[in-house]
Amino acid sequence: MIKATPFDFPYDGRLVAENTALVVIDLQQDFLSTTGYFARQGYDPSPLRAILPTVSRLIAAARKAGVRVIHTRQGYRADMADMTPYEKWRRKRAGLEGTDILLRSGTGFQIVPEIDVAPQDIIVDKTCNSAFIYTDFELVLRAQGITHLMFSGCTTDVCVHTTLREACDRNFQCLTISDACASGDRQAHEAALHMVTVEDGVFGALTDSSAVIEGLSRLGDRPEATKG
Repeated sequence: MIKATPFDFPYDGRLVAENTALVVIDLQQDFLSTTGYFARQGYDPSPLRAILPTVSRLIAAARKAGVRVIHTRQGYRADMADMTPYEKWRRKRAGLEGTDILLRSGTGFQIVPEIDVAPQDIIVDKTCNSAFIYTDFELVLRAQGITHLMFSGCTTDVCVHTTLREACDRNFQCLTISDACASGDRQAHEAALHMVTVEDGVFGALTDSSAVIEGLSRLGDRPEATKG
């Protein structure tokens, strides 16, 4: 069990490595670099970079406990055939025409080197804020028997929260790790975390990384997840 608010995770007290995954949302160069999409929108990416050591510790703890690690990446095809007219309009409005920012062909699409992506980790590529839309994310979760999700990454108020909300509606048990999520807008970050706990945890439970690491440590030393 992991100590959390407004209730401990999981709600029934049965924390099982085999049905639990740590989800790491969009820790990509395009969002964390000083020349990427986020910075071009006028946001300071330093709060996003600040969570990297915390996320790295969580990844290490998850692997030690035998918990699956899942990374997501957001970006479009190089030919932009999967981009709607509205998305192309937003791209132009953001000054991204003629760049490879947010395209899968660009170097910025890759996860930052500070985050260790192991061969046994799962990577889900997406075009939407939610990792469930137009992807095989749910299929992978169901096939692996994963029913419990612990969320980290960026941004708290957009891709993390959108994926979290949809996961709850699809009957996954969800835990948001407050100090392992970040946004360029402090007010939006804090509001998103607060919304997790409203109505007695309508979007699951909220905790911090130290509680997660402690809870995972009680599962004991396990071989790293190798399910394929």
